[in-house]
Amino acid sequence: MTMRVLVAGATGVIGARMVPLLGAVGHEVLGLARPGGDTATLEAAGAEPVVADALDRDGLCRAVRQAAPDAVVNMLTAIPAEIDPRHLSRDFAPTGRLRIEGTRNLIEAAPGARLISQGLAYGYQPGEGLADEDAPLWRTGTPRQFVPVLDALAELERLTTQAGGLVLRLGHLYGPGSIYAADGSFVRRVRDGKVPLVGGGNAVFSFTHADDVATAVAAALDKPDVSGVLNIVDDRPAPLREWLPELAAVLGAPEPKKAPAALARLAVGGWGVAFMNRLRGAANTRARLHLDWRPRYASVHEGFPAELGDGMARAA
Repeated sequence: MTMRVLVAGATGVIGARMVPLLGAVGHEVLGLARPGGDTATLEAAGAEPVVADALDRDGLCRAVRQAAPDAVVNMLTAIPAEIDPRHLSRDFAPTGRLRIEGTRNLIEAAPGARLISQGLAYGYQPGEGLADEDAPLWRTGTPRQFVPVLDALAELERLTTQAGGLVLRLGHLYGPGSIYAADGSFVRRVRDGKVPLVGGGNAVFSFTHADDVATAVAAALDKPDVSGVLNIVDDRPAPLREWLPELAAVLGAPEPKKAPAALARLAVGGWGVAFMNRLRGAANTRARLHLDWRPRYASVHEGFPAELGDGMARAA
């Protein structure tokens, strides 16, 4: 079924992959652009610009109601290219505002439209095994810097599901334009030997390729009865102690050094240590079932070599 789909965040890492795909499968794509923003890129990707600021409630309502979308895909973020883990809450404050106010404004601007929003799949309470969507969010022993980030995500999910929409909880995003791209900030630090294995490197990372978000959104648009939350992550989450040395090897970088958690806390703070040791991986079983969706790569054991190496690794 062809739909008029408004993508908020259409020029971001995900939007750059999503807009052409949605157009290719037959949807009429609209891209939200801030006043004075890059409308030429949207048009080149095949999207009709809708000019408005997501935080300007009245202006957004006027523009979106005139555009009359059948569906709204909310990928609004303002995450800086370089994040200081000691100041995570500061660096994520603009994104938190978009997740709360921006989502509220989009719902008001497009009442009755199918809503699909971007969430995160690494906010689960640490525990054994992979977390499904019923697992609790990280509310006990939560690193202080992560609390406002998680609060904003919880409110985005409440607003989206209350409107009958679907939240796609994404893993650590990789692919072109991400921090894990060949020119990304994390990859650059690994090349320079500046990412140590803190503690035991016990955090389990669920990754999501940007193309997988695009295909999940396309699948969700075809299944309007699917609502709630779904984990959009790879099949085989991997502990940091496994994937970080593999990434370094793919890049021809020095093997990551080991650093005691107590010492690393001075440099990266409590969130930085928790990020490398306590994150829980997520299960994608429900997304595979309800959306008939599959990730491009089963894990970053295949994905990183294919994206960053000699290209010989095969997609799953």
